[in-house]
Amino acid sequence: MTTPVLSLKDVSKSYGSKPALRGVTLGVDAGEVVGLLGPNGAGKSTLFQICAGLFAADSGNVSLFGQDYRDVPSAILQRIGVVFQSRSLDTDISVRANLQFVGGLFGLWGTELRNRIAYAAETMEIIDLLSLPVRELSGGNQRRVEIARALLSRPDLLLLDEPSTGLDPASRKRLVATVSDLARAEGKAVLWSTHIAEEVEEAKQIILLVNGRVVETASPAALRQKTGTSTLADAYIALTGSGFDNSASDSE
Repeated sequence: MTTPVLSLKDVSKSYGSKPALRGVTLGVDAGEVVGLLGPNGAGKSTLFQICAGLFAADSGNVSLFGQDYRDVPSAILQRIGVVFQSRSLDTDISVRANLQFVGGLFGLWGTELRNRIAYAAETMEIIDLLSLPVRELSGGNQRRVEIARALLSRPDLLLLDEPSTGLDPASRKRLVATVSDLARAEGKAVLWSTHIAEEVEEAKQIILLVNGRVVETASPAALRQKTGTSTLADAYIALTGSGFDNSASDSE
């Protein structure tokens, strides 16, 4: 049996007396996109911060590449790329300078760094933007730069927390297609957090997270069949009894 790239088993996390995650179990395999779908306040960002090693779970097990953060944190971090919901580029310098700075943090320099930047820029189709100051880019292109930055370490796992925040529909669709191609062509595992159902219609599986609990784990087709609906958003509403906001941003 193949070891999942990312595995959470019965993970819980609270802030004081307020629970954010309640016994979450999920897995992501190489070469697949898994959609983490839920409304604002569901616990999606808390889950991502745990997966990225920023927070520790109160209980349960978090394993990446068959290893525990507590045993080999640096080895795990070198194999993941993370794009958080909040923008974090330096807008006063060029795209290339942003990528060079982060590459340096990974110990990359010289020819190796130039090759990594070329790979990331080509993958995310931003080669013609490298010399431009970040502040001159559209929101969609800034997001593509952030994903390019996450690709510099050639990660095996991509964690994308609401990566389309602030993007127009065309930019969102282009971003979804690019990430899906990465999973298929390079075998990367992708966990994509969103509150916009259409972004993960083509995901391998969907994890519905509501009030810190996983309420369903299945393929989009299985969820639609189970509920007799034609769209993933309608299936979500049918399974959770909740409204679905396709415009607000996640804030947990």
